[in-house]
This record gives sequence, C-alpha cells and structure tokens, in this order.
Amino acid sequence: MRGDMNLEALVDQHYAALYRFAVSLSGNENDACDLVQETFYLFTTKGHQLKDRSKAKTWLFTTLYRLFTGARRRLVRFPQHELAEVETELPEIPPVPPTRFDWAALAESLARLDEHFRAPVALFYLEEYSYNEIAEILHVPLGTVKSRIARGIGLLQQMMLERGPIPTQRLT
Repeated sequence: MRGDMNLEALVDQHYAALYRFAVSLSGNENDACDLVQETFYLFTTKGHQLKDRSKAKTWLFTTLYRLFTGARRRLVRFPQHELAEVETELPEIPPVPPTRFDWAALAESLARLDEHFRAPVALFYLEEYSYNEIAEILHVPLGTVKSRIARGIGLLQQMMLERGPIPTQRLT
C-alpha cells in the first residue's frame, strides 16, 4: 500500500460510517461487522491500485455494497435452513455395510432366505459360478438368475441390518 494511504487513518476516518451503512443493509450487527472487516481486508490487498486518495471513501462504500449484494445472491441461490425444518426433504441414506462380517450371522440369514434366492446367491458368492453357469444348474433364464441374486442380496442386507451392529470382538 502506498505511504499516503495509511490504513489506520482510513479505518479511523471511515469505520463508523461504513458500519452504519452495513447495518442498514444487513439489519444485523454481526453481519455488518463482517462486511466492514472484509471491506478493509480487500482494501489492504487491492487498495494500492487506487491512485486518487480522495476516492478511497467511495471505493470502500462501493466495495462494501458489492460484498453485501454478492452474499445475498449466494444466499438466494444456496439458502440455509434449520435442519428440523427440512428433515423430511433429506434423502434417506442407508447405513454403511460393515467391513467385517459375522460369518455365523451371515450363514444364519442365508439359511432363512427363501430357496429361490438362496440357491443363486450361494452359487454366485460362495461357489463363484458365473450367471450363465447358475442359469444352467437351476434351469432358469439368465435374467431370472440376475434378478434373484440382486433381490436375494437386498434381503440379506436387510436381515443383517435388522440384527444390529457387529460386536467389537475380532471375527475370523
């Protein structure tokens, strides 16, 4: 910043007026403080470009107004809401599946699964057969195999989630 544009003198001279202007725009003292602070911060980074010291006041007020309108524009585009107000609009995110499995619980859930789903799931995941091989073994169309595996896995996931969290003991 140029020597003739002493920041401390500029703050002393214009802070009160900028603050009143910011309060009149925002209607909030905290937001007004933030606007004034940001305005002076921008002056410290860009004020050296101002060649005529007599225009510093205009520059400060114009900058504060632009900061305010920019913040309002962002607030309109990206409104902030209390979580309780929009809780019903939030997507339901299923719990993250565990990285370790309780194999006994998985085997129990697999045994409870309907035979139409159990056989393709077991052949695919436990025996590592391909979809085509499973279709041959079960004498059903390929699409049926894929459908039963997908639905069977969904049912297994649901059963495992209903069981609750996995104990912290080490599983082998």
